[in-house]
This record gives sequence, structure tokens and C-alpha cells, in this order.
Amino acid sequence: MIAPRRYFPSISALLAFEACARLESATQAAIELSLTQSAVSRQIKSLENQLGVQLMSRQGRQLVLTHAGAEYVREVREILRRLAQATINTKTESQSGALALAILPAFGMHWLAPRLSLFAAAHPEVTVNLSTRLQPFTLGASPFDAAIHFGHEDWPGVRYLPLMPEVVVPVCAPDLIGAPFHAPTDLLQHPLLHLETRPRAWSRWFGAVGHPCNPPHGMVFDQFATMAQAALHGLGIALLPTFVADPYLKNGQLVLASDKTTESIGSYYLVWPDDRPAPPPLTAFCDWIEGQTEQQKC
Repeated sequence: MIAPRRYFPSISALLAFEACARLESATQAAIELSLTQSAVSRQIKSLENQLGVQLMSRQGRQLVLTHAGAEYVREVREILRRLAQATINTKTESQSGALALAILPAFGMHWLAPRLSLFAAAHPEVTVNLSTRLQPFTLGASPFDAAIHFGHEDWPGVRYLPLMPEVVVPVCAPDLIGAPFHAPTDLLQHPLLHLETRPRAWSRWFGAVGHPCNPPHGMVFDQFATMAQAALHGLGIALLPTFVADPYLKNGQLVLASDKTTESIGSYYLVWPDDRPAPPPLTAFCDWIEGQTEQQKC
């Protein structure tokens, strides 16, 4: 025990004393503390009785500190400040920490990264550490708290937060075609670029727009960013998510190769292990990214 209890005045009394000393008025202190004036006066009287010292005297309508009161209020203010800061620190630390997140390269670069400053501003107590992974993986044995996966809700041992479907568009360099093709099969006149992790993307796209076929093999890339650069340099037609294609389309580096678009066969999900509670940084991130995807739907 630090000291006998008789040496510890109540927090309410200390707050009332500090407010009266600062405002020089029991009435104003009562308004600030949402108390009655008589309640504030009783708190001051109780504190003086406990200390056996007069802390304040009345001069007209003002409350004036005695010498002992002036000495005491300096200590009280420092103690109250430190107590409040300790409370804030404890609360913040319980909600703070690092979030280790595995992301898909294109989604992370083109969709998530431009928005992360919003999360940092809303949650300065959380540090987000990002690492790229090209395909879904088992989280249990990994160093990650969560991951962005693409596909369907068929991964074992995880909880899911659906983020968004992947909408894809066929794009190419402006000088490769004169205008977007109306007939999807006209795209077969040019090389089609393929993504390693989406080997059936083109066949599914043709099926979705009503022209099932087995498109020819072509150059294969491990990332959308590399495939976009290949399309930009005239090597063929790429099937890109809209969030990857849009910047290139807006600045004219790429153009739509067809006027047909469709949602892909899968969606993006935030996933995390289901065998333990989500840590506070992950809970904060879940709430934030869900809000971001909802705004995008509007």
C-alpha cells in the first residue's frame, strides 16, 4: 500500500477544487462539472476538513486561493494531468499495435494503397505492414494477421469479409485497333495476354459475354502490372480489373478493346483466422475497409 487511505481525497473533490481555483467561482465550476453550486461547495469543504487547512476564501463574488491552496492546486493539477494521460495511454495501447496484412499486388497497389492514408488518419494507433502474395495461402502457419484473397468463400480455417467483385475490361494500346470491337470474337484477331493466377479468365470472359470459346494461348504474366505494361507496348490485349485499367484509360495510354465488360468469376475478400479473436488493430481495419467498399457501391 502506498499510503493510508486517509491521505487520499476523492477525485470528485479534487476536480471541484481545481475548477474553482481556475474559474474563481463555485457557480462556474458547477456549470463545467455538471453539478449544483451547493455540491461543489460541499466538495471543497470536505477537502478542507480532510486536510485540516483552508484552501480558498471568498472576496466579494470571487473565490481566492489561500497560500496553502495555491501550493496544493499546483500539485493537484499535475496529478490530475498525469492520471488522465495514463488513462489515455492505457486505453490507446489496448487498441494499438501492428497489423500484418498480406495483399494481392494489383489490389494493394491500385485500390488499397491510395486509401491507406485515410485509415492512418482515422487510426494513428495502428501500424499496417503490407506484404504481397500472389495466391491464397493458409493463414494459420503464416506471420500474417489477415490477408486479401481473390476467389470464392472456400478457404478453410478463416472468417470472411466480402470486399468487392472484380470487374474486368479488355484493353490494348491505342494503335493496335481502330475502335472497340462490337463482336467479342474479333478480339481473337490479336494476341491475348494471360495472367498466371487466372488461367481461365479469357474463356470465362468470352462465355460471360455470350461467345463461349477456347481462346488461344499467349504470353503469360505473374502480375497485372506487368501485363498492363505489355499491353501498353502493343504486345496484345489484356484483361484487367477496372481499378488497374482506369488510370491508363484516363490518360489515353490504353483503350477499351471491346465495349463488353463483365464481373469476373470471383471477388476480393479480407480473411483472418477463425481459431482466435480478431485483435483490435484488425477489428479497426475491418470496420474501416468495409466502410470504404460500401462508399464505392454508392
